[in-house]
Amino acid sequence: MPEHRSWTQHGACRAVSLVLAAPMGLLLLIHPGAMVSSDGRYSHGLLMLVMCGVCAGFIHGVGFLPAARSLRWATYLPLTWSLLVMGYVMLINIQFNAA
Repeated sequence: MPEHRSWTQHGACRAVSLVLAAPMGLLLLIHPGAMVSSDGRYSHGLLMLVMCGVCAGFIHGVGFLPAARSLRWATYLPLTWSLLVMGYVMLINIQFNAA
């Protein structure tokens, strides 16, 4: 009898997490200036949340399942994807407002 896995533990969900986290992580590492608004400032609070989403996306994407309840909450998949999407929305907003 196959074991029952949550929808968040399937390979497709893990792939989506990596596909969302990897480009954002590379962008923040290689070209952080892309996240500077038109007035030359970073939104440090929002960037911190986006970086937490990137970390959680990598954690989920590689298949790690935390045992501690607090870490499971911190890597909760809908929260992770929401933070990553927020990062892409910020990037798009900054890039279109800069033009």
